Amino acid sequence: MSALRILITGFGPFPGAPFNPTPALVARLMNLRRPALDAIERIGHVFPVSYRAVDAELPDLLAMHRPDALLMFGLAARTRHLRIETRARNAITTLWPDADRITLRTASIAAGESARVFGPHCEKLVRAARATGIDARASRDAGRYLCNYLSWRAIEATATPHGPRLAAFVHVPLTARDGRAWPGSAITADHLVDAGEAILLELVKLARGRPRLARPDPG
Repeated sequence: MSALRILITGFGPFPGAPFNPTPALVARLMNLRRPALDAIERIGHVFPVSYRAVDAELPDLLAMHRPDALLMFGLAARTRHLRIETRARNAITTLWPDADRITLRTASIAAGESARVFGPHCEKLVRAARATGIDARASRDAGRYLCNYLSWRAIEATATPHGPRLAAFVHVPLTARDGRAWPGSAITADHLVDAGEAILLELVKLARGRPRLARPDPG
């Protein structure tokens, strides 16, 4: 089997969240050594929590690496379970600035549709995560901040010729800097790695069975 390329991303800190556990999660998933991962080329990337950075860096990453799938992680600090997002809403907050201290003046990402969906594969990712013992649930609300914005752009990319076959966005709860569970939560950094690995392997299996969109025939 030819190696699949998986782009695994997280986010840095942002106003109100000086610690974001997703960069460490991405690093640990990148460093996993498992026979099942030998045929998978993993590309790790941490986005600044910036609309400008997402718009500049995501297209470059897709063009450079041509990943078969995107596995994206973000922080949902008020949630105490793992959330696998099923859609991105056509919405942007006009209240909260990003890490560049930029507050957008538009409340929507694009003209037209109110939401875009990741696809039916999300339920399989939920089941894969739950099999590790973590509390994982499907979510229909990725918020109106950078996680939702990146989700929209990623779904958009899967609809382009030769774009990624699949994309998934996972919201993780806050953990302590030393990896222990946050007060009120039972989820540690180790739990996140176990669930992230299970999601990664399931996403690889699903991507193998799904062709890329072909470039339209100019004739």
